[in-house]
Amino acid sequence: MTSQRTSTAPGSDVRWLDADELVAWKRLVAVVELIPSVLDAQLRRDSGLTHFEYLVLAMLSEVPDRTLRMTALAHRTNATLTRLSHVVRRLEERGLVLRFPCPEDGRATNARLTDEGGCVLTEAAPGHVTTVRESIFDALTPEQVSELSEIADAILRRI
Repeated sequence: MTSQRTSTAPGSDVRWLDADELVAWKRLVAVVELIPSVLDAQLRRDSGLTHFEYLVLAMLSEVPDRTLRMTALAHRTNATLTRLSHVVRRLEERGLVLRFPCPEDGRATNARLTDEGGCVLTEAAPGHVTTVRESIFDALTPEQVSELSEIADAILRRI
């Protein structure tokens, strides 16, 4: 990913990053690498959750009956079903989530946020939102927040 214009293979038509793109890429990589550890550290310290566990609980809290099929939950959390299954199993062991067969499709499994899971989420939310605000949004103008949303949407449509 360098800005050099030489190709490593004969006949290759690689579009190398220009200097501005390279700087932007390196900054994006730094943000993508650092944000999870900042969020995880705060959540682990304050609630014993990882950021992904928090996200799972939050997604369940936002739907009717606090219940989703595992495949829908995987989609909402941008996770593979395998990763989600491991995390939901751990949350279930802690009494925060309940897994049960989907009544409409016996081949599918549902996940439901328990009352205890809702309490843990409610207790974790203020510290999490404070960390997100202080780490990200307080550093941006309202215009930059709008631009960030547009930029993220453009990237998400491509990946």
